[in-house]
Amino acid sequence: MLLVLFQAKHMFADYFLQTPKMLSGRGEYAHLGRAQHAAVHSLGSVIAFLLIGSPPVFILITVALEWVVHFHIDYFKAHYSDRNELRPDQAAFWRAAGLDQCLHQLTYIVMTWAWVVYAS
Repeated sequence: MLLVLFQAKHMFADYFLQTPKMLSGRGEYAHLGRAQHAAVHSLGSVIAFLLIGSPPVFILITVALEWVVHFHIDYFKAHYSDRNELRPDQAAFWRAAGLDQCLHQLTYIVMTWAWVVYAS
């Protein structure tokens, strides 16, 4: 169930809740919009963990780590895409997008594993 909740929150956070501020200038490291985007993901994970009754300390630690990981995955994808001037009509653009999504999904698998081992 937890992994399903993560999938739903990821879809909303990545595809419905991003603002123009979150999407512009993402190749810069100190980008407030990317930090806000990662925070939206983290908030969604807090909700998912609360829905299944996770302990507050576990939620705090796991979601803080998720924020850091999400921020950096998105930064490296944006930086690589900007540096190589990738566009949606190029295969490399989609490889970068696919790797980005794969890394986010692996993050959710690790978060679910951590919940099973430490919080369930």
